Amino acid sequence: MTHAIQAQGLVKRFGETLALDGVDLTARTGTVLGLLGPNGAGKTTAVRVLATLIRPNEGTAKVGGHDVVSDAHRVRQQIGLTGQYAGIDEMLTGTENLVLIGRLLGMPRREAKSRAAELLERFDLWDARERAAKTYSGGMRRRLDLAASLVGRPHILFLDEPTTGLDPRSRGGLWDIVRGLVDDGVTVLLTTQYLEEADQLADDIVVIDHGRVIAKGTPDELKTQAGGQVLEVRPVTEADHVTVSRVISELVGSVPQVVDGLVRAPITDPAVMPAVVRRLDDSGVLVAELSLRKSSLDEVFFALTGHGTDEVEETPEALVKEGTPA
Repeated sequence: MTHAIQAQGLVKRFGETLALDGVDLTARTGTVLGLLGPNGAGKTTAVRVLATLIRPNEGTAKVGGHDVVSDAHRVRQQIGLTGQYAGIDEMLTGTENLVLIGRLLGMPRREAKSRAAELLERFDLWDARERAAKTYSGGMRRRLDLAASLVGRPHILFLDEPTTGLDPRSRGGLWDIVRGLVDDGVTVLLTTQYLEEADQLADDIVVIDHGRVIAKGTPDELKTQAGGQVLEVRPVTEADHVTVSRVISELVGSVPQVVDGLVRAPITDPAVMPAVVRRLDDSGVLVAELSLRKSSLDEVFFALTGHGTDEVEETPEALVKEGTPA
């Protein structure tokens, strides 16, 4: 199967509000698809539709080759889901949580215990296996939650902002786990508002904003689409920022940003750099720093949407309880 996930024209309404407005996306088998957008963009709604938790008002979607509406049971047999907040029972131990999931999936007790032990070892939770989950750190809880979603050996895994609230070390550890899952052939749909996370993990990215897909491609393709490279100039004298900004604006055709003494502008033609150097030299401007680098996904997202990924807005998807059909 070339594509593990295929969705076309997904529309989801909550009352008068349009949470998804004709979303198209595909995830190639054995890869990570990053669904990138700010809070309230519709990312979680899209995941809930694909995971058969809610029904779309319009459009079609297939996961693992099965329709999410007419063949939801077969979809559920192939997927795992980890939400933004750990869904484990804090009063149970790590082992008890995973064994419980296995038994709910119909595993014999011996198989459930064996699978639990395997996952606890893999996720570096073995030494804490007999401790109540409420004693776990945030990173440990997230690892246990992810382990729980893998008890049934899913072919397709939905990770809805899995590293929210984690410290950088725990986040990096979870990234390594995701890479290992993909190496094992698992297809991952990852929603995130962390641009670095999408850049690190995603083979392909779909950028969603206000319920609409506004861009898609590989990380490098999106960077090229939004300008490709960024020219940065730091003049020796602070008063020369005005001259540097004017020179770059005239040559690039857009107004640059000035951040902490650094004049920054996206460019599509690298030949602009020597032209800027000549013009600044003619103007008598001394330069302390001059560089040309690839755009970051932060800059790509800002160029596409006009705002950052930390924008927070009220969204009807937050009013829908996890697992409630609609």
